[in-house]
Amino acid sequence: MKVAAPIVRRHATADPWTIPTRWVKFIIAIFLLPLCAILTQTFFTVFTHATVTQRLWAAEEFWFFSLGAVLWLIAFFGLPRPMLVYVFGHELTHALWVWLMGGRVTRFRVGREGGHIVTDRNNFWIALTPYFFPLYSLIIIGAYGALGLFLNVQPYGRLLYALIGVTWAFHFTFTCWMIPKKQTDLTDHGTLFSLVVIYLMNLLLLSVMLALASAEIMFADLGGEFAANAERLVRWVSAMTR
Repeated sequence: MKVAAPIVRRHATADPWTIPTRWVKFIIAIFLLPLCAILTQTFFTVFTHATVTQRLWAAEEFWFFSLGAVLWLIAFFGLPRPMLVYVFGHELTHALWVWLMGGRVTRFRVGREGGHIVTDRNNFWIALTPYFFPLYSLIIIGAYGALGLFLNVQPYGRLLYALIGVTWAFHFTFTCWMIPKKQTDLTDHGTLFSLVVIYLMNLLLLSVMLALASAEIMFADLGGEFAANAERLVRWVSAMTR
């Protein structure tokens, strides 16, 4: 199944001195790999510290988020997968980012076998956002915030975290399931570059969500740990090159 946004291309005159964009993106991806390593170590170090020493695992938010995620995993592997819901969210994410970048969407097609949009604007960001932008989780958070302006939604906090767990696990499982299926969203911009961007953005967004949701994890903790890990990596590279 292909889930992709077709690209309108103009064929330019061949220039022997032109460097293919894919080559440039491949080189960028190589240079982004150390950033992936630093951010990965930062996230898991801060998360482990908060879990072990600050008892993050005992917080209601953690348990209800985990409950939602586990329930979705059971549904994903044990029940028919809601492909139409996924494809709709995938193509809607493409369309939203086209509009945010000033483009137009002239066709929006969704079906169980796949979908696509026709647009006058496309770039790697528009192509890759469905793989790191958890649309349904953000809709849940936005709806909760909007209702909070008029109603007392605090008693439904547990439900909020459970729904975020369900929708984020929905995003994660479908992303992992779809990536090996040779999506044109990825291959058009170089597979390595696309995978690096998807990984970085998912981990960055997860770090932000964790810091916002947990009183035990602060942005200062993430920033401090990131700086320390970056410094250690620079020292290691410096020692290796001597």
